[in-house]
Amino acid sequence: MATVMARPRPWVTHYDQGVPAEVELPEVPLDGLLRQAAARWPSAAALSFYGRTTTFAALDRQVDRMAHAFRDAGVHPGDVVSLHLPTCPAYVVAFYGLLRAGAVGMPMNPLYVPREILDLVRLGRPVASVAMDLVAPRVRAAREEAGLDGPVATVGIAEQLPAIKARLYPLKARREGRWHPLADTPGMPHLARLIDRADPSSFPSAAGPQDVALLQPTGGTTGVPKAAMLTHRNLVANAVQVAAWFPRATPGETVLGALPYFHIFGLTVAMNMAILLGQRQVLLPRPETEEMLEAIAHERPRMFPGVPAMFQAIAAHPRAAQLDLRSIDGCISGGAPLPADVQRRFEAVTKGRVVEGYGLSEASPVTHSNPLYGDRRPGTVGVPFPSTDAKVISLQDGREVAPGEEGELLVRGPQVMKGYYENPAETALVLDAEGWLRTGDIATRDEDGYFRIVDRKKDVIIVGGINVWPGEVEEVLYDHPLIADAAVIGAPHERLGEVPKAFVVPRPGAQLTVEMVVEHCRANLAGYKVPRLVEFVPALPRSGVGKVLRRQLRTMGMNPAAATAAPAGPAHADDSPTAMAPPRE
Repeated sequence: MATVMARPRPWVTHYDQGVPAEVELPEVPLDGLLRQAAARWPSAAALSFYGRTTTFAALDRQVDRMAHAFRDAGVHPGDVVSLHLPTCPAYVVAFYGLLRAGAVGMPMNPLYVPREILDLVRLGRPVASVAMDLVAPRVRAAREEAGLDGPVATVGIAEQLPAIKARLYPLKARREGRWHPLADTPGMPHLARLIDRADPSSFPSAAGPQDVALLQPTGGTTGVPKAAMLTHRNLVANAVQVAAWFPRATPGETVLGALPYFHIFGLTVAMNMAILLGQRQVLLPRPETEEMLEAIAHERPRMFPGVPAMFQAIAAHPRAAQLDLRSIDGCISGGAPLPADVQRRFEAVTKGRVVEGYGLSEASPVTHSNPLYGDRRPGTVGVPFPSTDAKVISLQDGREVAPGEEGELLVRGPQVMKGYYENPAETALVLDAEGWLRTGDIATRDEDGYFRIVDRKKDVIIVGGINVWPGEVEEVLYDHPLIADAAVIGAPHERLGEVPKAFVVPRPGAQLTVEMVVEHCRANLAGYKVPRLVEFVPALPRSGVGKVLRRQLRTMGMNPAAATAAPAGPAHADDSPTAMAPPRE
């Protein structure tokens, strides 16, 4: 164990509330946390998926087999493996299996369209991929277009369900045209078959704490696709830091895994923390409100990390008052600002506590949070995590500003990334020689060390807790032959926090409609990135050097009557940026 020290922070007062100022980190790779859990709690439940339970010992054995299967497929230490899976047991097994084999994971949203997959595949150049059967063909096509060999291992929902549900699933799926039988196809072996054929012996971890474990896709500070290199030590550190924030947590309790594990928030605050603490994860591939309510009422989770949209949907649901949701004790909310009214109403129906935190992909991701059992200050993101430094610097001269003054937030700690993958220029823009990470967010700090985010230096739009980069959506809009100019901002949304709004300048004489704009975006973007509002304008406001004045667009965007709502369609049937769930029985 190594104690990670930070500089003195006399203004921090919350450590009197039972949270340590520093943390001790086990000197193990991330998959070592699972090995330790399997040794300490072998018969305890690790995963629960629609009634099917996997113990820690069984999960560890599956991860050993998965590591052997990756090695048999030609995956070696340092190789990249992409994952295209929702939150499900296969994700946990594949992710920890590739880590044990010494490989580097690159998770992607399974809802990505071919163009988005291709961009990231070209960036990471994975030697192999693991994908849901429904999306595997597009992953295979993207790999071929990028000139990559190597297998795409496929996995379906049915084989992850309990026996009776597994028998019923094909009947329902066939009626809905979604049935894919358990079978190998050229270049696309089935994951279950790979694991069954693999060596059952223990696989010694091939990775060390300083090795890169994860290439987390992120827009960074500019919105250009990049991947944050997070080491095993980064991920172990943030899991330990999150666990320290829940001082009352004990082994055997339950965590609701409703967040997408392909996103770093869910991966750390739900999956990795639960394995560290020996807790059961109740996995939900898609956070539908009804399913979250049923899971809380029947699975009795104590911890529920989520985004404000989840807490709002539960608090506003008519069944919330009819079900017993009082098992909830602590929730960290991230991804978007937590409205005080949402916090109040969620706590009223669950009797638990939800606190707002803050983080970014480059920091594994959490750096701040309001104390769960101490002094909570609504409107702030709380105080730095144990062993984490934070400061606010002037945008003019880089000096550290006094309490109450605005500036850019910088953070430093054991959870901060190694850098951007194969991108030293972008790395140099955000990481200095002393380990300080520039977050790109404008913040203030009060006398007691509570931080408040007041603006975004970046123009990221946060849809239900997931980042959408305006530049990516604008690039798709520019490709439309009838669009002369376009810009995208975030528009307020009652449930999701924000949604993309497009300002579009049609070409002279073009007969362009909102439906045409939206259909073009649906063909080239995941559904949650598609603009929900489209406003046609004669020109975009620009500065003297031609830069779009987004602040002026945001002022224009306050008039909802000036925009046209996007028509409903398949891409908006599930506007949450997560993925596939089995059909109801």
